[in-house]
Amino acid sequence: MTKSLLKLSDLSKTDLQTILNKADQLKFELKNGIEHRILAGKTLAMIFSKSSTRTRVSFEVGMFQLGGHGLFLSTNDLQIGRGEPVEDTARVLFRYVDGIMIRTFEQQEVEDLAKYSGLPVINGLTDYAHPCQILADLMTVRERFSYLEGLSACYVGDGNNVCNSFIVGCILADMDITVACPKGYEPHPEVIKWAGDKLRIVNDPREGVKKADVLYTDVWTSMGQEEEMKARFEAFEGYQINAELMKLASPNAIVLHCLPAHRGEEITADVFDAQADVIFDEAENRLHAQKAVMALLMA
Repeated sequence: MTKSLLKLSDLSKTDLQTILNKADQLKFELKNGIEHRILAGKTLAMIFSKSSTRTRVSFEVGMFQLGGHGLFLSTNDLQIGRGEPVEDTARVLFRYVDGIMIRTFEQQEVEDLAKYSGLPVINGLTDYAHPCQILADLMTVRERFSYLEGLSACYVGDGNNVCNSFIVGCILADMDITVACPKGYEPHPEVIKWAGDKLRIVNDPREGVKKADVLYTDVWTSMGQEEEMKARFEAFEGYQINAELMKLASPNAIVLHCLPAHRGEEITADVFDAQADVIFDEAENRLHAQKAVMALLMA
């Protein structure tokens, strides 16, 4: 395992399998009342520049279940929000805590925290990547199909941070991956370069989802993009996962959504409701996947 989880492309295929297997084990133990206080006496600093429901609750509860303590820190609580250099904050946290999780805007801030703190650092989300979400996604897919290798996935919509990490996760899991997005909304160029010929990008979602086992979507307008909402609604017209699109996918296809969902926009209410068991299993698995990451990095 790497020392930190900054982005999925830092992991090997073996690392990915190790995390998913550990997540399965911890989920089984939790469901069966088996305590696993692997991180007793340890503290995770949880830095939030962006608000969150799932990230905060899953990390804080996860640390509690592992026997440790999650310390919530918004940028209003830290001098980093008042101009203190990230390297100074990192050096101070090194002397207080055992690991850092950060949910922020710039990927470089996550990289710098890891560089200057020397602690295990977990990327809880940046504008570039969302590795913890995709670990939960792959865990959910494997629960549904019992395997990952050879499955076909299609991401429909904006080539955002979730899309970037989903591409990497699918390739590490030996899944076929297609992204269906409008021109101008492709995944990050670095991810496209990293993926090479293992990634297919199309502009027609009907072409992308043909016989796909896994369909994935996210909101059309992410946090911080509110001024682009009108343009994005026009660009993403036709990129909605609906009953007609589902007919083109595999008969047993599942739909993933990282939440929150905007019913009637990127996904219709009927498809969301039909796939709700999968989507909320996916949300729950954030807890188990992140516990696996914390246990492997911080124990």
